[in-house]
Amino acid sequence: MAFRLLNCADERRRHLAIAEVQGVFYKLIDRRAALCESTREWVEWFRVADRVVAKTQIDDVVISTMFLSIDHNHVGVGDPLLLETMTSIAGEGDLGTMRRYFIWEKAEAGHTELVQLVRFEMKTARLKAAAACSTLLQRFKTA
Repeated sequence: MAFRLLNCADERRRHLAIAEVQGVFYKLIDRRAALCESTREWVEWFRVADRVVAKTQIDDVVISTMFLSIDHNHVGVGDPLLLETMTSIAGEGDLGTMRRYFIWEKAEAGHTELVQLVRFEMKTARLKAAAACSTLLQRFKTA
């Protein structure tokens, strides 16, 4: 059995095709998801919509949280997953860190949490690097 890896553009087209068949598109009204009555309504909304929940850049890492407008809950159990936080390296692409949410406030909280985790890991790595440099300096002094 052959498997084909989908890039992000392929994945978006696939989700759009599924939503088109199911006729399920969402738009935001005051940060709340509302079903669109038609594909045309969704297209008109999507064309001018501000779907950004938050975007943070820390060095070369970009953390962005967006309203997707299409349900990404592929299991079909539970609430629709309409917002997504992703991390990427500027100029290199997706890091594979992704979280999805149903409501705007959860997406904001998830974005903040991921920013804090990235900053914590960066701080920890710097401390580890500093400790490694200190150890090397001690070795050089005794050599």
